[in-house]
Amino acid sequence: MMTDMTTDACGIIFLDKPLGWTSRKAVNEVSRLFSVPGKKRIKAGHAGTLDPLATGMLPILLGDATRFAEMGLQAEKSYRVSFDLSYQTDTLDCEGEVVSSFDSTISREQLDQVLPSFRGEIEQVPPIYSAIRIDGKRAHDMARKGQDVEMKARAVTVHRLELVAFEFPVVTLDVSCSKGTYIRSLARDIGEKLGLGGCVTKLKRLSTGGWPEVMMVSMQMLSEEKAACLVSLAQWLRDFERVDLQSDEAKRFLQGQRIQLRETQADAQAEDETVAVFADDIVIGTAILKAGLRHKVLHPARILPTAQKRYL
Repeated sequence: MMTDMTTDACGIIFLDKPLGWTSRKAVNEVSRLFSVPGKKRIKAGHAGTLDPLATGMLPILLGDATRFAEMGLQAEKSYRVSFDLSYQTDTLDCEGEVVSSFDSTISREQLDQVLPSFRGEIEQVPPIYSAIRIDGKRAHDMARKGQDVEMKARAVTVHRLELVAFEFPVVTLDVSCSKGTYIRSLARDIGEKLGLGGCVTKLKRLSTGGWPEVMMVSMQMLSEEKAACLVSLAQWLRDFERVDLQSDEAKRFLQGQRIQLRETQADAQAEDETVAVFADDIVIGTAILKAGLRHKVLHPARILPTAQKRYL
C-alpha cells in the first residue's frame, strides 16, 4: 500500500530490462519516474544484476522496499539462453573479443548426452568479466586493465535444465538455478565438454524467486501507468507469515521494543521464524518470532522509517 505516489513510493517494479541497458541505468530510470522534480531522488535498488546483453526480469525496489532487496538476491532464478558452439570470446558473450573458433560439429544426440551432467549441484568458475570482488576490486575492472584475474570455483545448483531448440551451432536452453549461478559460465562449460565454444548470444531472465514472467512491465508501460505497475511491499513479503499489531503495539514495536503476543502459546520446540509485521493493513517492518516463557514474542528485525513517521 502507498499513501502518496509522488512522495512516498514504496514497492517493487518487475522491469523487463531493455537490451543494452546496465542494471544501474534501469534503476536510475525507474527512480526518476517515481521521483518528484526538484526534490531528492527516491531511493531505489535492484535485486540481482543483469548484464547489458541480457533482458528480462529485473526487480527494482523503491523507498522502504530497498531494505528487502536480499530476498531477490538470494532467490532462485530462471532464464532462457541461446549460445553459439562455433566460437568463444573473452567475455563469454557476443560483446567480447573472439579468442577461439571451432570447425567441428555435433549431433543432437551428443548434446543430449552431456546436458544431464550439468543438472543438480555443480562446480562452476565465474567469468573473469563479472562483478565479483577480488581483494576489494571488481573482477571485470581488473580484467579490462589487463591484470591477472584468478576466479575460484564454487558450488551452485541447477534445478532445471531443458533443451528448447538446437540448430547447430546454436543451442537454446531453459535454466532454473540457485543464486550465484552464471549462465555464461554454464554455456562455456557445456561447450567445453563438447570440445567446442559456448558464447552467449541471447539471454533473458524469465523469473526471480518464483515471480512469473507475466509480472514484467516495459518502460513504456511504466511511463504510462506507473501506479498500476507498482507491486506492494506486502506482496514482496508474501512468503513470510503475517502478524498484525494494534496501534499501541505498533508504536512500541517501532521504538524497537519486543512485543509479547498474548493470544499465542509459546512452544519451546518451535524454531525461530521471520514474520512480516503489519498495522492498519500496512507493512511496518519484519521481526523474528521467538518463544517466550508463556507466549510468542516479536523481536524487531527491520523497522520501516516511513512507518515510524506515521505512528511516532
